[in-house]
Amino acid sequence: MQTTIIGRQDEQEILADIYNTNGADMLAITGRRRVGKTFLIRSYFKDKIHFELSGILHANLRQQLQNFDIAFAQCNPKKRRKPTPSLNWLDAFDQLSQYLDGLQTKKKLLIFIDELPWLDTHRSGFLAAFDWFWNSRASKKNILVVICGSASSWMTSKIINNRGGLHNRVTKRLHLKPFTLAETEAYFLHKQVKLSRYQILSLYMALGGIPHYLKEIKKGQSAAQNINRICFAANGLLVNEFENLYHALFNNAKQHMAIVLALATKNKGLSRTELLDATGFSDGGTFTQLLTALEQSDFITAYAPFNKVKKDTLYRLTDEYSLFYIRFMRNKKNVNWLQLSALPTYKSWSGYAFENICMKHILILKQALGISNVYTELSSLYYKGTKLQKGAQIDLLIDRKDQVINICEAKFYDKPYAITNAYARALRQKLAVFQQRTGTRKTLFLTMITPFGLLQNQYSIGLVQQEISAENLF
Repeated sequence: MQTTIIGRQDEQEILADIYNTNGADMLAITGRRRVGKTFLIRSYFKDKIHFELSGILHANLRQQLQNFDIAFAQCNPKKRRKPTPSLNWLDAFDQLSQYLDGLQTKKKLLIFIDELPWLDTHRSGFLAAFDWFWNSRASKKNILVVICGSASSWMTSKIINNRGGLHNRVTKRLHLKPFTLAETEAYFLHKQVKLSRYQILSLYMALGGIPHYLKEIKKGQSAAQNINRICFAANGLLVNEFENLYHALFNNAKQHMAIVLALATKNKGLSRTELLDATGFSDGGTFTQLLTALEQSDFITAYAPFNKVKKDTLYRLTDEYSLFYIRFMRNKKNVNWLQLSALPTYKSWSGYAFENICMKHILILKQALGISNVYTELSSLYYKGTKLQKGAQIDLLIDRKDQVINICEAKFYDKPYAITNAYARALRQKLAVFQQRTGTRKTLFLTMITPFGLLQNQYSIGLVQQEISAENLF
C-alpha cells in the first residue's frame, strides 16, 4: 500500500506545526471527496494516531455506535478487550476520555475522526457529545483532534462557524485541493507512468487532479486508452461515480446536481438569475446555500465580472470529472472515447476544460508572466452585444495594479497554434469592445495560453504581447 506523500508541501508544514505545539488543538480538514484527506493524515502521522474513527455513509445511530465500539476495541491492541457497548454518543466519548487518561505517554495525543458529517445522524446527539468531549476533557490535554469531512459546507456551518460550545474551537483549518499539474506529473513519475505533458493535460481535463481517480492510470497506455478504460468500460471506476459522488456529499443531491447540469450547458458560465431560470428554483437563502455548498466542495467557481456588479457574477462548472461525465458519459451506451473525441463537441469541451485549468493555476500563470509580486484581480467580461455593436466574451482577465490588464485566450491544440486572419480580426474586435465597454485606461496585453506555444506569423506579430505554453503550467 502506498504511503509516500506526493506534493502537499504546504499541508505537511501545517501538520508539523500543529503537532509539535503543546496544548489542545483541533484541526478541521475539508476538501472534495476522493481528494486524499484520509490518505494524507494516515500517511503523515502513521503510528502516531491513538484513536481513529470513520463515519459510515447512510448508517443509523445504532450502526454508528457499533462502528465506534469496533474502532475503540482496535485502538489498543496490546490490551484488547471487548468494550461495554456504547449507549449513546456521550457514553462513547466518555469511554474514549477514560482510555486517553490511562495512556502513559509524554507525546501529543492524536485523535482522528474521519467523515465527521456522516456520524451526525438525525437526532443522534453526536454534536452535543463531541462538544462535551472537547470542552470538558480534550481541551485540558496535550492533544490534537483531527476532524475530516468531504461535505465542506456541513463542516463550515456546523463546526468552523459553530455558534454554540464549539465556537472558535477549531485552531487550524486546512482545505485540501486537488493535485496541481505539477503534483499530478510527480505522482505519475512515482508510479513509473511516463507520459508527455500534453498527455497529462488530456488526462487532467477529464479526471482533474483527484488522486483516487489518477491511481487508475496504467503505464504503457495513452491518455485516450486510460480514459476509455476508466470512464467507458463496463467495469470502469468512474462509470457510476457521478451520482454516487453527489449523493455521498449532499442530503438534497438532486438539487445540487440540477445546478451542475445547468452549468454544463454554457461555457461562459451562468449568472444567478440565469441559473434560477435554468433550474426553476426559487430565489432565496436555500438557493444561496446550494451554491455555497457546491463552491466549498470545489465543484463550481464564482468569477467576479470586471465591472464588479455582483448580480453579473458568473458561476462556472470547474470540476473536471463532472463536466466530462455530463458532456460525454451521461445517457450514452456502447461508445468509446476514441469515437467521442472525434466529434465537434470535443473541441468545445477541450477548450472550456483547458480554460478552467488555466484559471486554477493562476499563481503559476502569474509567475510565468513575471508578475508574482504584483497585486492582481481575476475577473471576466461578457457583453451580449446589440444590433449596432458585436458582443464579446473574455473568460480570463488578469487586472494588474501596475496599470496593465492581461486579456487571456486559452486554446487547446495538439501543435503550435496558428492565428488565422479571421481569428486575428475577432481578437482585435474583442479588445476594442472591452476598451469601449469598460472605459479602462490601462494597457491591454493580449496573452495566448496554448499547450505547444504560438506559431509566429503575420497575424500574431504585433497583436499577441505574451504567450504561455503548457511547460509553464507545470
